[in-house]
Amino acid sequence: MDTITLAPSAVAAGKSQRLPVVTLFVFALIGFVLVAMETMPAGLLPVIAIGMGTSEGTVGLFVSAYALGTVLVTIPAITLTRGMRRKALLLAAVLGLMLANSVTTISNDVILSLVSRFVAGAFSGIIWGMLAAYGRKISPPRQGGLALAIVSTGAPVGFALGTPLGTWLGSAFDWRWAFAGLTAVVLVAGTLVALIAPDAQGQPGNSRLPVVRVLRIPGIAVILAVIFTWMLAHNTTYTYITAYLRATSSTLTVDLQLFIFGIASIAGIVLTGALLDRHPRLLLHGSVIVFISAAVMLLAGHNSTPAIVVATVLWGITFGGASAQVQAALTSAGGDNSDVANSFLPVAFNVAIFVAGILGAALLTHFDGLVMPIVMIVFGLIALLLTIYGRRTAFRIQI
Repeated sequence: MDTITLAPSAVAAGKSQRLPVVTLFVFALIGFVLVAMETMPAGLLPVIAIGMGTSEGTVGLFVSAYALGTVLVTIPAITLTRGMRRKALLLAAVLGLMLANSVTTISNDVILSLVSRFVAGAFSGIIWGMLAAYGRKISPPRQGGLALAIVSTGAPVGFALGTPLGTWLGSAFDWRWAFAGLTAVVLVAGTLVALIAPDAQGQPGNSRLPVVRVLRIPGIAVILAVIFTWMLAHNTTYTYITAYLRATSSTLTVDLQLFIFGIASIAGIVLTGALLDRHPRLLLHGSVIVFISAAVMLLAGHNSTPAIVVATVLWGITFGGASAQVQAALTSAGGDNSDVANSFLPVAFNVAIFVAGILGAALLTHFDGLVMPIVMIVFGLIALLLTIYGRRTAFRIQI
């Protein structure tokens, strides 16, 4: 259990004088589940299709339905619930996520499964929209960046270990066991939140802005543009990494490259945690520059396995820290409306995922997989220019 010593002023503010490390890692565990839950069907397409007597294309809609739920529900849900106390809202969303995933686990009907995936995505968006601000609210102000970095570890670990583990479990036994395992992890995480997580106040009614006005807060639109372009650059290549490797002379396999990427992402989180509180703007500029450099190396060194491995490590390091860096910027720029500002983040991420799938598919009808690092370079450069443009409003020195 977290050891938390509260002063009267800290109690009023909902902040502890010590970093609530255990609670923050529980938040990271929830993030791990959200990533694994969204992406796991992609690794289980054949077995789910056989088990449900449908096509792989239909099962692929399990991912789309989840993403659609996140995109459509997150912002209005966060807007309607920003006056609620954070712990109660998180527990309610975790319970909803667990129930929706349980329906997917036992359902034999495709339509019911798609509906349950949509609902799970909706609850996922609510959780993503509040985790960052909740983590900072219960942490000392001087360690806000470190708190965000800890909470953000769940996503890269989910990419590195959660999805492959779920795919192996579903393939070795039954795909329903993979979904049931995620439900069990959600139950454990929710129980820990109920037992040890400090509570935090919602947003007072007189300080809330309409959603449109939150978007107009200086810096918010620029940050969202950076998220979209950076994640579009990332996801187009990540989604079609098989096509890229097929166009190279490398002996590297897809599963090994993604594993290397995931481990490097965890290293990126550690690096971000060490630097985010002291050098947030420099860290962001440097991350995007290294991301572009990795793309150049993927293109120029496509006939060299060592070059691809090095590029993958650099790529993973930059991706691992990206979430914490942009969440810190949104939280800082959003101020009292940081919960709503952060609710735009999963929407921007999922729209980028959606567009990346379409863009990559369109490009591969005319080019081979080497076009993917070119996409990374082009949109990475746009993201870099946006970080420079927004250095005074969106990416200030202090977070």
